[in-house]
Parts: sequence; C-alpha cells; structure tokens
Amino acid sequence: MYRVASIGGDGIGPEIIREGKKVLDATGETYGFDIEWHDFDIGADRYLRTGEVLTEDDLHELGKFRAIYFGAIGDKRVAPGILEKGILLRIRFHFDQYVNLRPIRMLSGTVTPLAGKGPEDIDFVVVRENTEDFYVGIGSRFRGFQKTTLSVERELYHAEFNLDIESDADELAYQIGVVSREGAARVIEYAFELARTRKKKLTSVDKANVLSEIYGLWREVFSEQAKKYPDVTTEFSFVDAITMWFVKNPEWFDVVVTPNMFGDIITDLGAMIQGGLGLAPGGNINPGGTSMFEPIHGSAPKYRGLGIANPMATIWAGSLLLDHLGEHQAGAAIINALEKTIADGVVTRDMGGSASTSAVGDYVSQAIRGS
Repeated sequence: MYRVASIGGDGIGPEIIREGKKVLDATGETYGFDIEWHDFDIGADRYLRTGEVLTEDDLHELGKFRAIYFGAIGDKRVAPGILEKGILLRIRFHFDQYVNLRPIRMLSGTVTPLAGKGPEDIDFVVVRENTEDFYVGIGSRFRGFQKTTLSVERELYHAEFNLDIESDADELAYQIGVVSREGAARVIEYAFELARTRKKKLTSVDKANVLSEIYGLWREVFSEQAKKYPDVTTEFSFVDAITMWFVKNPEWFDVVVTPNMFGDIITDLGAMIQGGLGLAPGGNINPGGTSMFEPIHGSAPKYRGLGIANPMATIWAGSLLLDHLGEHQAGAAIINALEKTIADGVVTRDMGGSASTSAVGDYVSQAIRGS
C-alpha cells in the first residue's frame, strides 16, 4: 500500500490528474500494489474563495507523503506569479526537491520536428538543479536614485548580501543567482549515479565563459565529482551550444546535468523534439524526502472542462512516481502502454487524433491490464 498526495490544481489539471490516477490504479491491480489517494484542495479556486495560497498546515500534511501527484497551476483570474510562486515553487523549496528530472524520449509512433530523427535518436535525461541559481528570489527594482545600498537576507542560505550601487539610470532592476558548493555537488552526484544506470555518459551545461564566478564554481564541483566516477565519460557544454546540438545531434546525449535556469530553458526544447508538451513529464525529487511528479505543461484554462486535454504527460509522470516508489516494472509498463495507445491511434487532437481525455486514460489502463 502506497499513500500518495494528489493536487489537481487549476485549468485542465483536475482532468489530467483524474486520468493519471486511473492508470496508476490499473497498474497497481496488475502488479500487486494499492495506492491510497489523499486529495488536496489547493489552487486558484481556493485562493479566490479564502485568500489562502499554500498554508503551513498544507505543507505539514503534504510532508507525510513520499510522493505528490500534481496537475497544473495557473488561472487568468489570478495575477501571474501568485499561484506559481506561492504553490509550485514553495513546495519545491520547502521539501528541498533539489532534482528536477526530465526524460527526453521520443515514444514510438510520435512525430518530432527534427528531420530524419526517430525514437532510437531521442532518448536522454536532463537533470536540472531545482533550488538554486536565479530562482532563489533575491532581487528588486528601484527608481530615481544615485547611490543606494541594498541589503537582502535570504533565509534559505542564512546569508546577507550587501550591494553598493551607483547609477544615473532612472530605474534599475537586479537579480542575484546563487550556486553553492553543496547544492551543486548533490545534484551532480545524482546525475553521475543516474548515468551509471544508463550509457555512462554525462554532459554538464553552464555559461562559465561569461558568468565565470557562479558557473566557474559549478564546473569546479563537477570536475571534483567526476574523479569519483572514472567509469563515466564526461564533457562540458555551454548552454547556447547545447541548444544547437539538441537539434542537430540529439543521439549524442545520455544524461545532461544543468543549473536551474538553463535547465528550465533546455527542457522545453527537449519537450518539442520528443513530440510536444503533451508528452513531457517531470519529477521534482528529494531522494530522501517528499517528491512531486507532474506534467511540465501549463493549466491551459481555455480548455478546461472540454475533455480534449492530452493526459499522456501526466500519465508518464505517474510512471516516474512509481519508479520513485521502487515499482520499476510497473513504471516501465506504463511507458509500454503509452506506446501501444499511440500506435493504435487513440490520441487527442494535439497529436492529430480525436480521442477525449478520458478515452486516452481508459485505453492506457486497458493496455496495462492486458500486459
């Protein structure tokens, strides 16, 4: 028996999570385990009703689970950033989900915009650092000043940053990126261990040729970690170069490890070359704590309630969830069932089909029961 927290969220979130849960339940029936779902009312509707985004009680209760199954966040009735930062990012930071895991894999039967490439060419994993870099929230904007001393405390690092800024500009904005030795080491170590289970090749991404202080430390830590893994082939790539090589030679890559901001960017490119956002799952992982699994696409509020949203990324995120719980055979069965569903043409309109959201969930569930 596994106890799993469920957050449908906003827009199409509740619909795609419903199908994901359906598939996971079918997988449990087939592979001999049960999932006890605990649903949480977190999202725009509750915020508009009560003014609560994410409470300490919510976090306390979510912390009782090893895994959270998450739909989508975002609603046009709420100003951008309130829900995304107040819910999604806060969960990531609160539970120290320092690994963002993104499989970039083209499933059999899908279409990529890359000419001449197929499933045998597009099958790698991006490990994105998930709690540091330019996402730590240290920044501000100022108007009409000559010289200002900025003092910002960040509780996460128990540190104070003091900046003396002199400028003739009418308005100034700044954002500080943070890479710690400890933060870099743990996610890079995770990537090395993952590479050992695959083709034993690891590519590190940075922009150390320009941002030499922050990403120079990243490179230093990567090189130190590499000494512990002589069986893993390593290389460095600048982020602008890797976007080019993702498109030209995706077959070159096996495991890619990257700081937070660059990972955010290149995984969206990865989603496109693997067949689109409807096929792009993600995991926010704390190997020893509470982790969260979700599709990487948004809430698409204009499609809410129409029954046309593609649930495959959410179902695939469920496969990652099962892998995290140790049910590896069951997780692999979901991927096989997705490929069968695609091959049989039971896909939503974003993939050129006409199946409904629930019809896809039903078909994947049936494929698993027949496996």
